[in-house]
Amino acid sequence: MTVFTSAYFTMNEQEAIEYAKTRLDYFAPDAELECKEIGDGNLNYVFKLTDQKNNKSLIIKQAGPVARISDEFKLSPDRNRIEFEILELQNKLAQGFVPKVYNYDPIMNCTAMEDLSDHTIMRTALMQHEKFPLFSDHITTFMVNTLLLTSDVVMEHKEKKGLVQKFTNPELCEISEDLVFTEPFYHCPRNEVFEGTREFAQEEIWGDSKLQLETAKLKFEFMTNTQSLLHGDLHTGSIFIKKDSTKIIDPEFAFYGPAGYDVGNVIANLIFAYVNAKYTMAEGEARTDQMEYLENTIEDIVDLFKDKFLKAWDEKATEQAARYEGFKEYYLDTVLRDTAAVTGLELSRRIIGLASVKDVTSIEDPNSRAAAEKICLSAGKMFIMDRESFKTGADFVSALKDCEKRF
Repeated sequence: MTVFTSAYFTMNEQEAIEYAKTRLDYFAPDAELECKEIGDGNLNYVFKLTDQKNNKSLIIKQAGPVARISDEFKLSPDRNRIEFEILELQNKLAQGFVPKVYNYDPIMNCTAMEDLSDHTIMRTALMQHEKFPLFSDHITTFMVNTLLLTSDVVMEHKEKKGLVQKFTNPELCEISEDLVFTEPFYHCPRNEVFEGTREFAQEEIWGDSKLQLETAKLKFEFMTNTQSLLHGDLHTGSIFIKKDSTKIIDPEFAFYGPAGYDVGNVIANLIFAYVNAKYTMAEGEARTDQMEYLENTIEDIVDLFKDKFLKAWDEKATEQAARYEGFKEYYLDTVLRDTAAVTGLELSRRIIGLASVKDVTSIEDPNSRAAAEKICLSAGKMFIMDRESFKTGADFVSALKDCEKRF
């Protein structure tokens, strides 16, 4: 029998079954377990265990000592503890929008959690050109509740500072600092650049010293602004979805940072879905309808976030100074500024950085892929350079449409 109580090791499928039977009080004694490792992300191992006899299933997520994307990234498995505790907290702040967690094991660095197999990864669903009319409402409720309610506006300040310490996440933050803020904006050997986009990237991104200066400012703001408890990696690959349900997963990058970081990541990944629809669907009503749906979703997310943010502020703010006339509007403007900037950073780093997205890489025609990437890079640059000017959902969509006309 394998020992799970003395030292960490990376499990295989059979060991995950044994672990569930001996270390978790979840399955019935007569369970007939099957296991499949289903992790397709960059960092972890994800085991789905199914008891067909009793119609019950479970996910065990284990943090490995190196990233699956590259063994250059040596990571503390403590990120699994952070993920477990964040999911517990998020389920209190935004109940129903994250999977239930059942157990955290500090020796094996793994978390047992709810199986969401009845949902689909949102990136996959959008690449199949599905629509989710409730998503903008769901995601804005989640973001307002998790971002505003963990800030100094609402929390008692000493309690909030305690959470800043608890969720300090240096290894994962370093990945973001490198892959999001630094490497995409110079000719880094680790960047992965599509040949049809390379010349454009050299001229418009790597050769622009003014853009580099603005990304330097943003990097240092990211490293020093402990505004809200972030998810930290809130893209469409971290969202399980179906028509009436949205579940946010994988908060292992969570830490205290600028609130707009989460909002901007969502917006950018909807733009990836937009260019995917434009360049993979045949011209006609279906393509027009899908692109309009994505435009409307981007607009709705920005505008609903603003409305819910201000309403929650009025209901939940405890800090005296936060109630001074005009302050909440000023504060929200800074979040929108950061939202625009991070939209631009995410658009750029997924095109010419290390971690690409299937929405774009799956565009088969080389000319179409190059055009999609140039739209993303052009819009990304605009969002970064003009970040103070984006105040409404229409502003974000207008910038995207302007860049789309260029290619």
